[in-house]
Parts: sequence; C-alpha cells; structure tokens
Amino acid sequence: MPEPLADALAEIRTALLDPAGLRRAVAAGRQRGATPAWVRAELRPISLKRGNALQLVTSDGVRPATRNLAWGTEAEAAVDELLAQPYGNWHVESATGTVQLRVTKKGEAQVHRSAAVAPSAALDHDREPAHLLDPGDPLFEVIGGSAAKRRQVDAFLRALESTVDGPVARVVDLGCGNAYLTFAAYRYLSRRWPDVTVTGVDVREDQRVRNTALATELGYDNVSFVTGSIVDAPVAGADVVLALHACDTATDEALARAVRWRARYVLAAPCCHHDLAAQLKERGAPSPYRMMVRQPILRERFADVLTDGVRAALLRLYGYRVDVVEFVESRHTPRNVLLRARRTGTPPTDEQRAEYAALVDTWGLTPALERLLGYCR
Repeated sequence: MPEPLADALAEIRTALLDPAGLRRAVAAGRQRGATPAWVRAELRPISLKRGNALQLVTSDGVRPATRNLAWGTEAEAAVDELLAQPYGNWHVESATGTVQLRVTKKGEAQVHRSAAVAPSAALDHDREPAHLLDPGDPLFEVIGGSAAKRRQVDAFLRALESTVDGPVARVVDLGCGNAYLTFAAYRYLSRRWPDVTVTGVDVREDQRVRNTALATELGYDNVSFVTGSIVDAPVAGADVVLALHACDTATDEALARAVRWRARYVLAAPCCHHDLAAQLKERGAPSPYRMMVRQPILRERFADVLTDGVRAALLRLYGYRVDVVEFVESRHTPRNVLLRARRTGTPPTDEQRAEYAALVDTWGLTPALERLLGYCR
C-alpha cells in the first residue's frame, strides 16, 4: 500500500540519526524526471579516535567521496540534504529492522519493513570496507575466492546497484564465460527481488554444462544457461543485459540485442577493440590527426576511446542514457571501462544525430554497432 513520501522519509531520517540503532543505509536510483546529485550514497556509524561519527560515502559513478560527520548538527544537516535529493530507492538497516523504500511514478512511497538485522561488529574506522557480497558467502567457495576475484565482484555489484533502480524480473548475461559474475548478479539481485531469473549465454557447450552444475550445487534454481552465439541464442528478452569482457565486436552484438529487446538496463565492459583499430590503420586519419594513429600503440589506445564513444553515442540515439565509468581500478586491469545504460525512451534530437554523423564521417568509420542496428545516418 503506497504511503505519503514525506512520512516515509521522516521514518528514515529518524533511523539515520540514531547512533545506537543505525547499521547501514544506501540511497540509489532516481525518481521519475529527476536526477540526484550523486549516483549512490551510503551511510554507516563508525568509531574514530575523537569519538563516534556518521560516515557518508557519496559516489558520482566514477569515484567515491567520504565524509565523517559528528553526530548532532553536522550529521543532521548532511542527512537532511541527502533526503532532499530525488533518490528512487532507500535501504536502511537498523537495530529495530530493515526498511526498503521505493518511490513510485506518482511520487508516493512503497515501503517494505522486515525484522531486525543482527548487531554489527565493533565500529572500527580501519576495518575492511563493507562488501555488497560477503567474502564468506558460499558462492566464493564454489567459484573461488581470491582477493582479485572478490574485488572484481564487489566493483561489478556496486555498478549494478547504482544502475538498477527498480524491480527487475529477468537478467541475461551475453557471453557469460565461466559465469562467476552471472552468479554474483543473481546472488545480489535475488535478495532484493526473490523471483528474479538469470540466464547465461555462451557459445561453448562445455561452459553450459559446467555452469549448470555449479548452479545446481549452489541451489540457484532461477539461474540457467544456454548454448549459442550472442546474436542468435534462444533467449526471448531481458530487463537487464550484461556483457562483461566480450571480445571486440561481440560487445556490439550484445548491445544491439539489448536495444532490440528494449532492455531497461545494460552493463557492458568491453574487451579488445580490433574493428575500429583496423579501420583506422587502413583508412588513416583526417588532417590534422594523422599523428594520433600513425604509431601502433597510439592507434590502439585511440581506437579504444573512439569505439566506446561511438557505442555510447549510438545508445543515446536509441533512447538510452549512458555513463562511461571506471569498472575496477586501472592498477588491477587495463580493461577497466564500463558502459552503463538506462533506457529512457527519449527520442534523439536532430543535433544528436548530426553530432554522431559528423564523428563517424570525419574519421571514415563504419562502426559494427551501427551495422548491427541498421542505423541510417
């Protein structure tokens, strides 16, 4: 039953400003027709040498910013500022229970309340940062739990959390490979929406057999795998499309399929970018940019940027709002770009069409995604 938004936010404010009761709170998503100042905000109580404080971590989708606020006037001002932002979802864990708030299209609050969470451990400022998926989760016993893998899983889940701002029923991972991020996506999303289903697609039959066995071992009844190419695997559609480290134009195939499905959310972490690099080598560059592609290493790096820029521009022309962000820190992997897209259905403007045409015509490009979508300039 919907509730007045002001009343629900007042309840959340009380929980956020309770030093003894608050465990953790997250604000994410956005209300219809509005955009908050930060993609995501997280609050939790901490203990510092100078005393207890409320820690506020805000993220613009690229890098987080942390503030440690003294309880009282300082914390109240920050919380009030945060509550004034048009977030679409709030998740608040406290000693008295968990409150999940979703703002409806009509601007009302859909609130779910559940039993109290277990008390947190001592509030140490220098403790390990909170993970969206506990490092001790049984999933890591099955897929392996190296520090690098846990770090990538956590980075992926944070990107997923900041992208998916409403209930979803079906997720498809195109080119899932060994599927450890497929499983992580299900583990995280199923805690919010228990009926969500996840399907992994990979061209290799042995991967399907292996991953299906792992899903059975984990007891993930709503996770399945099919064999097939990204282009024609027998999958009907999805709310969320994942394409993580699909090589070269396989990323374009995944994006094209997501667009045809009118998927609400898309997360793609491209791998290599050979297609446009080869076109740049063959056709050269317009003056005065020849030096940028004359040297192989510069041509390769420029092709990376140009390819993902073209992809983002095309997705925008098909009604998506796109952010290109850092996936994991570059010191862990050089392939650290993530295209994060939300479908808005907004038709492209003449200016946006002209901007895209000027970009590809200037460089003499025929992007794979353009061909796959059948886009006409």
